[in-house]
This record gives sequence, C-alpha cells and structure tokens, in this order.
Amino acid sequence: MFETLSDRLTSVFSSLRSKGRLSDADIDATTREIRIALLEADVALPVVKAFVAQVKERARGAEVSQALNPAQQVVKIVNDELIAILGGETRRLRFAKTPPSVIMLAGLQGSGKTTLAGKLAKWLREQGHAPLLVAADLQRPNAVQQLQVVGERAQVAVYAPEPGNGVGDPIEVARRSVDEAKRLQHDVVIIDTAGRLGIDQEMMKQAADIRDAVSPDEVLFVVDAMIGQDAVTTAQAFMEGVGFDGVVLTKLDGDARGGAALSVRHITGRPIMFASTGEKLEDFDAFHPDRMASRILDMGDILTLIEQAQKTFDEEQAAKMATKLTSGENFTLEDFLEQMMMVQKMGPIKNLLGMMPGMGQMRDQLNSIDDRDLDRIAAIIRSMTPAERQDPKIINGSRRARIAAGSGVSVSAVSNLVTRFFDAQKMMKRMAGGMGIPGMPGGRGKAAKAQKKAKKGRRVSGDPRKAALGKAAADGPADGPADGAPKKGGVLGNLGGKLPPGMELPPGFDPSKLRLPGQN
Repeated sequence: MFETLSDRLTSVFSSLRSKGRLSDADIDATTREIRIALLEADVALPVVKAFVAQVKERARGAEVSQALNPAQQVVKIVNDELIAILGGETRRLRFAKTPPSVIMLAGLQGSGKTTLAGKLAKWLREQGHAPLLVAADLQRPNAVQQLQVVGERAQVAVYAPEPGNGVGDPIEVARRSVDEAKRLQHDVVIIDTAGRLGIDQEMMKQAADIRDAVSPDEVLFVVDAMIGQDAVTTAQAFMEGVGFDGVVLTKLDGDARGGAALSVRHITGRPIMFASTGEKLEDFDAFHPDRMASRILDMGDILTLIEQAQKTFDEEQAAKMATKLTSGENFTLEDFLEQMMMVQKMGPIKNLLGMMPGMGQMRDQLNSIDDRDLDRIAAIIRSMTPAERQDPKIINGSRRARIAAGSGVSVSAVSNLVTRFFDAQKMMKRMAGGMGIPGMPGGRGKAAKAQKKAKKGRRVSGDPRKAALGKAAADGPADGPADGAPKKGGVLGNLGGKLPPGMELPPGFDPSKLRLPGQN
C-alpha cells in the first residue's frame, strides 16, 4: 500500500546521510521532496501542508542544528510527525460497564463491512469475548446469507431474524439484537448495517436511526483504503450525518497509494482503530500508528512480527525445538517440516520478511518469493519414509527417484533439498559448539579463560636484576643452539644490549668479537 511513499522518502533521506550539517537550502529541498512524495501518495492537500510545515519548523530548530547526526535527526522528526498524523497512540475499544457492548459498523457499499464484521468478531473471540453478529443489512442481495457464512467461518453466533433482500426492518432487528445478546449472554454485539453506492440521505437517516435505537458504545466507520481522496469526502459526510468514534481501514494490502490512511484521521479527528490487510479472517489487527510509521520509513515492524510468532508458536514446542537446534545432530527433516508449517501459519513469507528493517530496498527480491516453493518442499519431505526423514544419509539414487516421482518434482530438486539440509545441520553443530560466541557452550568463554591463563605465565619480580635473570632463563642460554647460530632474542637481545647494574657477563663472552657500527 505505501510502497511508493516509502521508496520516495527513503531516497530523500539517503541523500542527507553524506551531509555533516544541514543548511536552510538542504532543509527546503528535503521538505519539497517530502511534499511531492505525500501528494503522489494521494494524501489530502491540507494534511500535506500541515505535515510539511511542522517538519520544516522542527528541522530548523536546535534539535537538528546541535545534533551529532543531523540526517538521522530529520528522519526521527519525520517519523514523529507521521505517528502524530496517524493518531499518536493505539486507540482501544471502549466496552460498556454492563454487557453487552454494542459496536455499530457504517460505511459505503463495497467497503468490506460484512467481511470486516466477521474479522472483528473472530478477533474479539480470541481476546476472550463472546460476540454476536447482527444482520441489519436487509437491502443488499444476499447480505444476510453472506454474514451467516462469515460468522460460521469465524465460529461466532449470528442473529438474523429477517431474510433480507429488501424484506424486514433493520432498526427493529438492531433493537431486538441487544435483548437477544442479554438472553444468550453475549458480551459484545456487532451490527452490520447497510451501505449504498453513494452518499444519500436515506442511508444516512437509516444509520442514524439504528444509532439512536441501540445507543452503541462504538460507531466504527469502515473505509476502503484504495479509494484515495474519496475516502476523505465520505468520512466527512458520515461525520456530519451519523458521527463515528473510530475508523477501520480495509484493503491495506492493495496496490493503491494509501493516502487515505494519512488523511482520514487528520481531517476527521477520529483515530484509526483497526486495519484489514487481506481476505482471510486472520488478516486483521489493531492499528498501531508507530508501527505503521516505521513501515512507511522502511524501519520494519518487529513488534508485530513477534506478536504473530507468539500467537502461532506454542511455548513448550518452541523450547523443545530450540534444544534440538542447539544440539544440531537431533534436528531431522521431520522437525524442519514442522517448523516450516508453523512459519506458514504466520502468513505469506513475503509479508513476514517485509516487516524486517531495510527490506524496502529489496522489494524486487521479496516480490519474487513464491510460497508455493514451501509447498513443494513439504511435498518432497512427505514423500519420504519415516526412516528417511530421521536419517537422510540413507537416501540413495533409487530412493531419490522414488521421492521425486511421489512429490512431482525432479530428482535434482530432491538432491538439492537433502544437500541444503546437511549444510544447515553442520551450521547448527558449529553454533552448538559455540563458534566463539560469548555464553554459548564451548564458546568464547572457555577460549578467553585459556588465553588468560597462558598470558598469566611466570610472575615477574620487582627487582630488575631478578627480573632480567628470570627472563634470560625463559629464553634459554645466550650462546644459542648447538650449531653455533646465535639464538634470536637471547639475553642481550632481550635487554637491548644493556646489562642491569651488578650483573656479571655470561660465561664465554668475548668483547673483542663484538663488531661496532662502521667496522668491517
């Protein structure tokens, strides 16, 4: 969604890194490029003006002029201002003191309200709530049936007393749903209301009547992030006609320029609360302004990556696998397949790698990643016998041909997988051995102790005469080896040709044989 904006901003900041100090001309040129980048991303003009003015004011202040690295300080300022425009901090749902809490969804037709209702219900169920979906969109054909299907997939109850398709009173359905939730002990009610192809008074009046009938704790405006400037116009109309407490952005995984996300919050003053990033029910989460700003500036989103891993991986299973990884030898193809399946549950590999800092510069490589490659690897491993998975060394030529035929790949693909697995196993063994890493078994800790012990050696006396004698004894006799060649680093060599006071010359020393500089 924010690829174009991210690429432009990254190129702007890369040109600043070579500058030790920033002049007014540098700041003007930088803010001009930022303005162009925001306008190209379809951000509303009032938002662009406010953003650029704030960045320019702070960039000319003391925090940049006195900074050790002015370029990094400008990046920090832009990051801070992006976070501020996106809402500052994560806004959580407000729940009623006495259940059920009522959440009403409003928005244009085609914005994804019905699917989003199921995503929100599933998200709340995973948070420990018992949500009830309400089919109050009785105008759109098959809207009731769609909500029932979505509710079944999300494993959430659906209240649909009317068939829809133009039959039934949505206001009465919404009113009765609250009593039904109390009777069935649901603590959250999510009302899916009707949308229209455009903003009209009939739609606004119906949404306002439902709001007055159920007094919702939260009214969420669902907006398609791909419609650009129209999102701002629609949001303003809904704000005046119905009013809402928060914004939900859908289709953030699209290829549009994403300016709506940066504009809606600033124009309406209402926070973005949730974001939908795909078609699956799992592609939904709370909106974090700081994390989104980091993604736009190609600084990664490690916190979201960690959260996804925590939801996917079982702690006991992760600890068991960590033990196998450190041992190296016990890690089998069966374990590799299990880990690969866990990673796939976290989402597309391209999206996971995209959360790492600096990956925006490798976007072409990321786009070339195909998750079907993992499916092919899984097919190869599943075509092996349990014995082959435990000990791939037994896989000979005939076994490889059988595995290739069973998984629908070439023999070379099987050979490459086995070879890469052995390489990975060797690397794990080296890591288990320490590889000089502090704190690892057999690592730098033992080597450092041995080195320290070797350096310690013989204690040197404070008396210079005794110290010289001790050093001479360590170096061996001054007259050198038996072949008559002078030993390098003997007594005179160690003492620089100068004997300490009170020391006698070594036995056999003949001063007449000394050749002074300039003598032949």
